[in-house]
Amino acid sequence: MSLSKSLLALSIITASMASYAVKPADMMIVDGTVLTMDAQNKIIEQGTVVIDKNKIIAVGGPELAKQYQAAKVLDVDGDIVMPGLINTHTHASMTVFRSLADDVPDRLHRYIFPLESKMVSRDMVRIGANLANAEMVKGGVTTYVDMYYFEDEVAKTVDKIGLRAVLGESVIQFPVADAKNADEGITYAVNFINEYKDHPRITPAFAPHAPYTNTTEHLQKIAKLSQELDVPVMIHLAETDREQEEIAKRTGGKSPVQYMADIGALNNKVIAAHAIMVDEKDLDLLKQYDVGVAHNISANTKSAKGVAPVTAMLAKGIRVGLGTDGPMSSNTLTTMNELGLVGKVHKLANKDRAAMPPITVVEMATMGSAKALHMEDKLGSLEVGKLADIIVVDTKSPNMVPMYSPFAALVYGANGANVRHTIVDGKILMEDRKLQTVDEKEIIQEAQAFAKQVRETVIASGEAVK
Repeated sequence: MSLSKSLLALSIITASMASYAVKPADMMIVDGTVLTMDAQNKIIEQGTVVIDKNKIIAVGGPELAKQYQAAKVLDVDGDIVMPGLINTHTHASMTVFRSLADDVPDRLHRYIFPLESKMVSRDMVRIGANLANAEMVKGGVTTYVDMYYFEDEVAKTVDKIGLRAVLGESVIQFPVADAKNADEGITYAVNFINEYKDHPRITPAFAPHAPYTNTTEHLQKIAKLSQELDVPVMIHLAETDREQEEIAKRTGGKSPVQYMADIGALNNKVIAAHAIMVDEKDLDLLKQYDVGVAHNISANTKSAKGVAPVTAMLAKGIRVGLGTDGPMSSNTLTTMNELGLVGKVHKLANKDRAAMPPITVVEMATMGSAKALHMEDKLGSLEVGKLADIIVVDTKSPNMVPMYSPFAALVYGANGANVRHTIVDGKILMEDRKLQTVDEKEIIQEAQAFAKQVRETVIASGEAVK
């Protein structure tokens, strides 16, 4: 063989070997029951997910594991591998008030607002957010949407633990812990937004409390600023009888959704929490303005406010995701614990056993929630190019055995304690139920110490109830 032919043969062999060369990656999850939650809701048995830096670079069958060499390999032995859960509405720092006055009528005005006026501080917000973050990581939540006060303190805790979050600074017309009025609240929000607008995992936002607790002028100002600053607006909308009555007085009979549309405050930046008291016209407006809806079934049933017409929303193509509401409302913060109630209550409300099947519920907790945040290009499914926010759910606990359908197992059998591993932005935040980035024991001890203050300051005196 001539030298030139030998060189040609060598180059062909080298190229062939290169095509089969093992590629480097940061992490691989192997032997999983992979729920991609892509457009086809594809399930991959003995599946592999490959992560490099903070992105998913490959999703496939067992053969994929031979094509990559990763610094970290999680062999999950058939457990469910799925997109991280997205909690589309909560008030994280209120964990320190959990289980107070659970059954008080008109609780927001009679108990929560007076309680907050007495107890909310930067320190309380930090302690409560730390506790909430730990709970959410352990329950499989990788992104959450929060509205509260001192959101810059919440942001620091999110940054430390490694979660992803949309954080909205509350704006309300009466004096609160971090602002004397709505104008101060808006200023606080703008400063917060400017501080965190370039953070890789934190999206700062405006959070006007509700239409009836803000003036038309302030709602319009926030709508304008949100467009200019390109940030979300989260708001309680169509949630309570009081809201309906106040807005009807303000407008001569219009609904809160119609009012928001009329004043120019309804748009694709809005994440509307609850949307319980809506009619056909309201639903058409939510669809028209491409609003995201946060559905909070536990909180809404516990407060006896009603059941949002989610099946009708989905039929219209409205963006609907799942939330928990605050820990004084639902008491827990993982949407894994919401799944069964969502499936069952909507069957009951529609008097139809086939309504709200498990696959639809899981879709709302993942891709649906990503769509509600207008973040479906980055989150909500396990697809190449998306951010590596992934959870692994144990399928060998007694409540998960046997598993004939992973979707049914998740909705009707699973709870937050079944989550084994939680990964956000390509980093493991929990491995085999152990938090990796924060000290769980220290967080709980600090929350318990604050609870002692609550007992001494509020419960003993009874001053929080007016």
